[in-house]
Amino acid sequence: MTHNSVNGVLSRILEEDGSHGRAAISISGDAIAGVRRTDSPDSPEGLLRLPEEFTVVPGFVDLHCHGGFGVDFPTSDAAGAREAVSRIHRTGTTTLLASLVTAEPQALLDGAERFAGLAESGAIAGIHLEGPFLSHARCGAQNPDWLINPDLGLVRGLAAAARGALRTMTFAPELPGSDELVDLLASLGVVPSVGHTAASPGVTREALARAARELSRHKGGQEAVPTVTHLFNGMDPVHHRSPGALSACLRAARAGQAVVELIADNVHLAPDTVAMVFELVGADNIALVTDSMAAAGLSDGTYSLGPSQVQVSGGVARLKAGGSIAGGTSTMASLVRNAVDAGVPLKDALHSATRVPARVLGLDGQAGVLKEGARADLVVLDERLEVRGVMRGGQWLITPR
Repeated sequence: MTHNSVNGVLSRILEEDGSHGRAAISISGDAIAGVRRTDSPDSPEGLLRLPEEFTVVPGFVDLHCHGGFGVDFPTSDAAGAREAVSRIHRTGTTTLLASLVTAEPQALLDGAERFAGLAESGAIAGIHLEGPFLSHARCGAQNPDWLINPDLGLVRGLAAAARGALRTMTFAPELPGSDELVDLLASLGVVPSVGHTAASPGVTREALARAARELSRHKGGQEAVPTVTHLFNGMDPVHHRSPGALSACLRAARAGQAVVELIADNVHLAPDTVAMVFELVGADNIALVTDSMAAAGLSDGTYSLGPSQVQVSGGVARLKAGGSIAGGTSTMASLVRNAVDAGVPLKDALHSATRVPARVLGLDGQAGVLKEGARADLVVLDERLEVRGVMRGGQWLITPR
């Protein structure tokens, strides 16, 4: 890690209306000390002046990441996970959840304890559990042998093992005991996330409403909403006479009662689908996620996703057994580029890759924004939206050139 040799940058930034402006961003320790708009081309003393074509944006926030750079979070040891997280930070994703897949209970407990240490060190923002309370009919790449109905005792054990780091949990709301699961998760400060489900619109709607109500109640009336795990994937497709969970998820998001995850990698979702969802529900109700697995950042080959073997060909990860899509291989930066290429305004794509997921994690104002008091997480993009520099916590991981 390269330590900061200056106390900020002078650079082009993206304003809230989508226009470009210039700002002097001052850094004190690991935090942003101030963001001052300026038309002057001269760099104040101590600030690094970036090329005119570079734009500074907040560090990306990924709610759904199973690994990368050859490391599978569900099965890795702590040292391997820490190294992978460090390399993921260098791609511009400065805040992330480590996602665990469905497995036997002891493996989940071990994983929660392992990643609790990474969360306590500040390397990750917490843990996302994708399972094991999922639908057999829509399990995708999840191991069906370990899918079970909600077990509140197991959840309490996982929360204890995670030592406060459990942040989100994917569940299928049609399973018996889901209402009690939602209540427990909310009481623990864990965001329920609907996914891998064959639920009806009514069941889905009631689960999302219950989750929003319980989350807000446990936050003292402060507004908080559930999420939807990788919208479209792991769900019944929409049919005009049987719209499934998707219709309820879209309606809840449009009403500001849910945040939907989108994997905008042009594999899980077509570009037109991504653009359509942005137009339907708005960027403030969307979180771009990678759903990345061990192959992210590396070439094609054979990798693991939990206990399953995955073949990656042409950047597309599929289970060797059955051929289901088994996670992503993209970075958050590439998702932003893909969304923009699909016709999503840059300001909206960035909002859904930074501030929205930070808000889901309760980090609004602390991550995903360029404002005084926020952690100094900066990503420098060129005109092609390629990453040219990354700062995390006031330290350059990649010095812009």
